[in-house]
Amino acid sequence: MRTHKQTTLKGPATLSGIGVHSGNPAEITIRPAPANHGIAFLRTGTTHGNDRLIKAHHALVSATELCTVLGDVETGAVATVEHLMSALYGLGVDNALIEIDGPEMPILDGSALLFVQAIDKVGIATCDTPRRWLKVLRHVRIETGRSFAELRPIDRGFRLDVEIDFDSPVIGRSRKAMDLSPASYRREIAGARTFGMMRDVERYWKAGFALGASLENTVAVGESAVVNPEGLRFPDEFVRHKILDAIGDLALAGLPLQGAYRSYCGGHRMNVGVLSALFSDRANYAIVEAQGSRRETVLSELGVGLGLAAFAGDL
Repeated sequence: MRTHKQTTLKGPATLSGIGVHSGNPAEITIRPAPANHGIAFLRTGTTHGNDRLIKAHHALVSATELCTVLGDVETGAVATVEHLMSALYGLGVDNALIEIDGPEMPILDGSALLFVQAIDKVGIATCDTPRRWLKVLRHVRIETGRSFAELRPIDRGFRLDVEIDFDSPVIGRSRKAMDLSPASYRREIAGARTFGMMRDVERYWKAGFALGASLENTVAVGESAVVNPEGLRFPDEFVRHKILDAIGDLALAGLPLQGAYRSYCGGHRMNVGVLSALFSDRANYAIVEAQGSRRETVLSELGVGLGLAAFAGDL
């Protein structure tokens, strides 16, 4: 695949399952989309009967508690978008339309693996249009208590460095850094599952979360061991899943990033928050367009106003 050209899927890919928080069934179809379309969700089955088109963009995030939600809940939102967004970003898919008939993405096995397999089954197509990147020009950082998230400039590519520190002997403190590519994503990140602590289950249920969680889609963490009989897929599966989530949330920049991301005790709110910090000042970034495998040009006019139109064309 020519990485200096935009990409989409060669054909539609359909998956179904239940939402990990709502417990409601949902079916999605990931469809090919033209160049400069970006990623968007077409929400059907709304209570008022009207389909709703929602761009995958950080400005449209309406909630970040335990998952990332796009759109207005009253008119039609899509929850838990981060795993599919992570798979699309990780595999280098620039353009897709995701049709979904319910309010929450299916959790599948709790990782991005089944999304990756579905995309690989239909294949990725290369468009004739140059790829665009969001190039980080200045260091931006946000902090909340002991937690922080930051983006720094680097010469090329996208690097993640994520550290977690849980008050649990099973999870504990762990850190992982990686340079993102389709190969590294498939090998190191896609299979890492979401996780939760057994001691928090009743609190989540009372708040309306984790109603669809089970040992089939979540790593359950007990006081001294993982409850799932198969154990962990990776010795450091917990921090790998946090990287998976970060990739999905940062995909809401609207374009692939050229920069280095670092977080400590982060999460969805911090991931989305660092994007808001990046876009708060036009001097923080540039939008660049590939002119071949070794050249790029700055598209400064695309940054004017920071509107959604700078990231994806109208449908």
